[in-house]
Amino acid sequence: MRVLDLAIIVVFLIGMPLLGVLIGGKQRSAKDYFVGDGKISWWVACLSVVSAETSTLTVLSVPTVAYLGAFTYLQLAIGYVIGRTVVAFVLLPRYVAGNMTTAYNFLGQRFGGGLQATASVTFLLTRLLADGVRLFATAIPVKVVLSAYGVDAAYWQIVAVLGVAMVAYTFFGGVRAVVWVDAIQMLWYVLGGVAVIWVLAWRLPDGWLGAAVDAGKTQLFNFTSAPLSNQYAAVTAILGGAVLSMASHGADQLVVQRLMACNDVRAGQKALIASGVVVFLQFAMFLLIGTMLWSFYRGLDPVAGLGLTTGDELFASFIVTELPSGLSGFVIAGILAAALSSSLGALASSTVTDVYQRVVRRELTDAEALRMGRMWTVVWAGALIVFASMFTTTKNPIVETALAITGYTYGALLGAFVLGLVAKQARQVDAIVAFVVTVAVMAFVILGMKFSKATGQFLGVDFAKARGDSVALAFPWYTPLGVAVTLVVGGLLSLRHRTDSAV
Repeated sequence: MRVLDLAIIVVFLIGMPLLGVLIGGKQRSAKDYFVGDGKISWWVACLSVVSAETSTLTVLSVPTVAYLGAFTYLQLAIGYVIGRTVVAFVLLPRYVAGNMTTAYNFLGQRFGGGLQATASVTFLLTRLLADGVRLFATAIPVKVVLSAYGVDAAYWQIVAVLGVAMVAYTFFGGVRAVVWVDAIQMLWYVLGGVAVIWVLAWRLPDGWLGAAVDAGKTQLFNFTSAPLSNQYAAVTAILGGAVLSMASHGADQLVVQRLMACNDVRAGQKALIASGVVVFLQFAMFLLIGTMLWSFYRGLDPVAGLGLTTGDELFASFIVTELPSGLSGFVIAGILAAALSSSLGALASSTVTDVYQRVVRRELTDAEALRMGRMWTVVWAGALIVFASMFTTTKNPIVETALAITGYTYGALLGAFVLGLVAKQARQVDAIVAFVVTVAVMAFVILGMKFSKATGQFLGVDFAKARGDSVALAFPWYTPLGVAVTLVVGGLLSLRHRTDSAV
């Protein structure tokens, strides 16, 4: 990598946090710090949502998915559009009408503070794990760049530096800075992706697209694979993607915080639905890059054939070694900036509103809430760096790892919201018991139940590491199954209240 590339990267990484601080301005209240005082335009929120949920994982890992497989990953995005549309008209209006700071305020009003705190703590732990994977993903191209200069830096060291950069503008600029930086960096790395496609198009031989089609690399729908074991079987990806999106965009404070920063409920609905369309197009672009890389490298195995440590280093390696000077730095800078898609504001707001105030059992003054929000922003930044270091040895595509993490809790979170809407007799104890049971059941399913990789047949329960011929339940089923367990358990428990009322 040339000096020009390094200069672009350094200027960008320093400039983005500074720009975030300038955009965020002075935070005069806790509401301004946590939800931007409802002054964010819908299109900015839309781009921020897209950046927050896909950013680095999309840029680095989705091309690898296409390189090793086909376009079937795009089926998930179809489900995402469906799920977001449901959230936009069912859950989002309740958040905005209630003038809430977090999504879990709804659970507090419906059931009580106990469930609100339970859901919030679950969100905090899940978000730390998932964003730990995201931060690790951003460290991958940094390691590739440093290796090109003969510097053997450990992943945890890179993660620590990126974490420090991430906390700066969140601390000073609040959610307004986060949303605007998200939007800018999303446009940046998309432009980088377009530039990569342009370069590859000139370097690939004639007939490459026809060869890819003949090899099945452009297959979109998969109606032949076993739905229980293959995450890219059509019914699994579309249905599972829809319910997963309902949880991630209706019950995850990371996204809900950005939507509640919009001008009004209609603006939030436009931002949410439009984000699904943008994600579909973005997935398609990076899957196309993966297919083009498959043609460029003649389908060689990333590890055995190209000498990479993991498949997720494929795209980063191409950027560093094959792109011209200047453009390489431009693309890498966009990928690195994606680490700044901060969840720290969401973690801090949920901690202060849903947990801390329940512990001290009093409402904080505005000044106290603002001060506590900034303090917890720093605390969670340190925790995130620690969690990110836990994933530096993963061998699976990182985007799949991140989605699988949410399987333990997303079903319980979304199920609690749905239970509150449909089971009028359900009380807080019913919801909490159902919540805990669901998390336990999902841990049993994910860790213990094994299915045949080829046929999808259930093989039994085995908590040992899966053999080569067996896999866990396909991750898109995690959230729908969790929702079903929550509703069944919560519904059965609530029946006794109906019986008592009748008596």
